Amino acid sequence: MPAASASVRTDTGADAEATAILVRDGRIALIGDDAAVRTEAEAAGIAVRELEGAVVTPGLFDSHTHPHWAAEVTAGLDLGGLETVEQLRAALAAEHARLPEGAWLRGWNLEYEAFERTGMRGDLLADAAPGRPVALICYDLHTGLATAPALEAAGITGAREFDDASEIVVDADGTPTGELREPTAYNLLFDAAPKASHEAERDALRDMFRRLAAVGLTGGAIMDGKDRTVDLLAELEERGELDHRLTVHHWHAVGDTDEDVARTIAGKDRAGRLWRNDGIKLFSDGVIDTGTAWLHTVDACGDGRVPFWPSWDRYAEVVRAYHDAGMLIATHAVGDYAVSRVLDVYATLPEREGLPFHSIEHLEVLADEDVEQLRGFNAGRGDAGVTASMQPLHMQWRAADHSDNWAVRLGEGRDETGYRVRSVLDAGVRLTLGSDWPVAQYDPRLGMAWARGRHTPGDPHATVFEPEQRLSGEEALLAYTLWPALARGHEDRGVLAVGAVADLTVWERDPVETSPDELPELPIRLTVVDGRVVHEG
Repeated sequence: MPAASASVRTDTGADAEATAILVRDGRIALIGDDAAVRTEAEAAGIAVRELEGAVVTPGLFDSHTHPHWAAEVTAGLDLGGLETVEQLRAALAAEHARLPEGAWLRGWNLEYEAFERTGMRGDLLADAAPGRPVALICYDLHTGLATAPALEAAGITGAREFDDASEIVVDADGTPTGELREPTAYNLLFDAAPKASHEAERDALRDMFRRLAAVGLTGGAIMDGKDRTVDLLAELEERGELDHRLTVHHWHAVGDTDEDVARTIAGKDRAGRLWRNDGIKLFSDGVIDTGTAWLHTVDACGDGRVPFWPSWDRYAEVVRAYHDAGMLIATHAVGDYAVSRVLDVYATLPEREGLPFHSIEHLEVLADEDVEQLRGFNAGRGDAGVTASMQPLHMQWRAADHSDNWAVRLGEGRDETGYRVRSVLDAGVRLTLGSDWPVAQYDPRLGMAWARGRHTPGDPHATVFEPEQRLSGEEALLAYTLWPALARGHEDRGVLAVGAVADLTVWERDPVETSPDELPELPIRLTVVDGRVVHEG
């Protein structure tokens, strides 16, 4: 598939004047001017695709995403933007009237603001769908909310002890309120809900990847991998229906045994042409909104000093096991103290020749001493340094007057330590960007716009949060292309160069020169994965 009459951003510093690319067998065979590529294409009998005025970049890669989970979760009712119990009740009542008898009412993107005065309670919503199991999940995927029929169907009758920091919240008399904190608790609820057929689940995942391709994404790091995910990827690829290049990070639960660890390691070499299975995802803490993030000092509600693991030594033990097995580790760390403690463990790991080092996911708040710890950790390590995988897009829930739940929880002034992408980059740490979809929108144009502008794109009156932390247009693009490839040890990805895999995003105009306010509306002309056009705008 040769493309001509375009401009290119190679991410290599070379071929800046090129206007055409020749792709053969899924790889870039030639980069040059129109004449040279046309001659080569004609000799090989390959038709030329004209891209007059377009800009070709390496394919965009989302460094933190949950497409399999999203395909299931987003089949329910989108509750985003509903900020009062009354609004929620009206939406649930409408959905209740639409659903057939006996079906569960599923909802996602639930925001915490509606329950600021009452706490999260399922009984506040019960009358909107009388007798029907209602199972909702918050936008950050860290809290579930259920009505009494759903709790009954899941066998949730009171508090339980969990291996991690998950919790079934109960009243003073031990009755569940409906709030289920963290995945181990709320999975009791969602595991009890009716499941889609195999074919429906497979096709929903296929269609999800096609949605992602439509906004220019050519791949991503799946951060909630399970055996089922891998089986579906293999099946889609065998059917010729996989349109994404993927790294699967299996989800390690705190209660996983040594046998579970060994089983995950044993399957790490299973792979396809477009996917690999050698990643692992662990948690060190939760999120700020529920008081489960691990912070240097307590939040405004007195929370924030409890890790996700009852034994931090056990975290270090399993990290070492996955490291020694050659796996790529990603650790969720939202709180500043969590970031510091994860770095302490990473510092004990021996070098692995020829293999990339690990990442920390989110780094949502960072004290100055944490930035310096990151700087010291990466000093002299080169490509063996830790990667910071961050999501400035999540700032969209912040309020200019600091009245949002996240800022209130942190306490006065501490929200200014949030999403310090510039500080991390200036500290010599490789930065990658992502969405955490379905936590936030999957569109990388929106993600780059927030990283560059740190305000709602297109709103001239929007507050700019910590303007000194803004990225340049080129840095934001690199954090979606070259830097994710380097973080995974791929020298043949994230660049436009002869021999590199032909994962390409073709834009109507240059995304680097387009303003952050205009970027989310910049058309995607083509998305190309492995030399194959998977989306044409």
